[in-house]
Order: sequence, then structure tokens, then C-alpha cells
Amino acid sequence: MEKWNNIYSAFNPIAFNLFGISVHWYGIMYVLALLVALGVAKWIAKKDSYPISSALLESYFLWVEIGVILGARLGYIIFYDPFSTYYLTHPWQIFNPLDKDGNFVGIRGMSYHGAVIGFLIASLIFARIKKVNFWLFMDLAGLSIPLGYVFGRIGNFLNQELIGRETSSALGIYVDGILRHPSQLYEAFLEGIVVFAILFLWRKKARFIGQIGILYGVLYSLMRFVAEFFREPDSQLGFVAFNWLTQGQFLSLIIGVFCFALLFKPKEKNG
Repeated sequence: MEKWNNIYSAFNPIAFNLFGISVHWYGIMYVLALLVALGVAKWIAKKDSYPISSALLESYFLWVEIGVILGARLGYIIFYDPFSTYYLTHPWQIFNPLDKDGNFVGIRGMSYHGAVIGFLIASLIFARIKKVNFWLFMDLAGLSIPLGYVFGRIGNFLNQELIGRETSSALGIYVDGILRHPSQLYEAFLEGIVVFAILFLWRKKARFIGQIGILYGVLYSLMRFVAEFFREPDSQLGFVAFNWLTQGQFLSLIIGVFCFALLFKPKEKNG
């Protein structure tokens, strides 16, 4: 296990350089996450005979990806960044990929919960413009997002970010000399593989259109809440309540409770 414990010391988060720009493994994993999610969506749509064409599905993914990127970045600025006021008063800096010296560093700081908000807004606009069933697309998204999410969390791991809490477990990895949980991989397993497996097996038992999408929100929030106990709280925030509740857990509770309430929404209003 020694090689595993010291994997960061032998791994470069930069995959290669292209025209002077460093391409990180995280970026590669992010692209893979999108391709896997789209591939799974097409497979499920065909397998379960969704009345959604491949062209319409590709158009939808383009819309929601824009929503996800905008929401994820703005969500981080609002929920996590200690310089929220600066960015909100200098909005042109929010997506500035250059540091103060003009060096390309990419866009850093994305929030999953902000991505969810952006995703939902984009989905609602898409459904209204295209005149399609919003909840049907939520079901398909709930089944396709988890496996793509796995690659996103692997990207966090390879990028050596969102590190875990200290541990004495043999599974731990050294980060700056401290043995820590590989919490990003725990999240990949719990929030990605476990959630997908449950929803995939449950999908034929869904009682109404939209239930799978809503259940995704409930299950993700539950798994994220659990996984956060192994993840180091954000240094700029620490615990936000009770000396144990993290910002991620707090936001997951809000989304989880909201989605759980939707499960009891009258069926005829979910269409």
C-alpha cells in the first residue's frame, strides 16, 4: 500500500502542455464526464424507448452544459469564495482564466450545488422553448449524470483538490505529509456508482414521470451528506454549524429535503 499512500508524490496533475498551456488531468476527466453522461443518456433513451431523438438530446446537453458551467462558477462565488463581494462587483473577473501577472491558470472554483441550480434553470428554459416534458428529461438526467459524475470526482482526485480529513486508514494518501482519506474517490463511488445502481434498478418501478429525477436529488444529497464526513471542510469556511456541519452538507440538506417533498407532489402536476 506504500505506493498508493504516496501516489501524489509520483503523480503530476498536468497531463501535457499544448502551445504553452498546461492541460490538467482534471480537464480531461471533465470532458470524459460529459461524454459518458451523454452516452449513458442515449443508451437509456434507446433501451427504455424514451420519446426523445438523439438530435434533441444533444441539443439539450448543450443547453444544460452552459447552465452547469455558469451555475457552478457563480455558485462557488456565492457559497464558498471568501472574496464574493469583489467578484460580484467585478463580474468580468468571474471567468477570467489569467492570474494578476497574466499567466493562464484556468478557471478555478466550481460548486456542484451551483451547477444544479444552473442545470435546472437551463432545463426549464429548454423545456419551455422546445415545448417538451421537463420531468421526462429530469428522469433521463437522473440516470445519466451519476456515471459521468464519477469521472468528475476522479478529476478532483487527480488534481489533488477537495482533500479528505486526516486518517490512520491504510487507504489514506499523503497530502503535504499528512495521511488523509481519498474522499474524492469515496464520493465517486457513493454519489456516482451507488446512486446510478439504485436508480437503474428502480427505474421500471417509477410511479410517475419525474420520480427518477427527483429520487436522484434525494439520493445524491444523502450520499454527499455522508461523504462530507470524510472530506476536509473548506478552509475558508470551516464548519458552518454545530462544530461538524459543513457547507456542502447544509446545501445538500436543502436540496434533499426539497426533492423529498416533491416525491409527494400530485402526479398530474409533474407532467
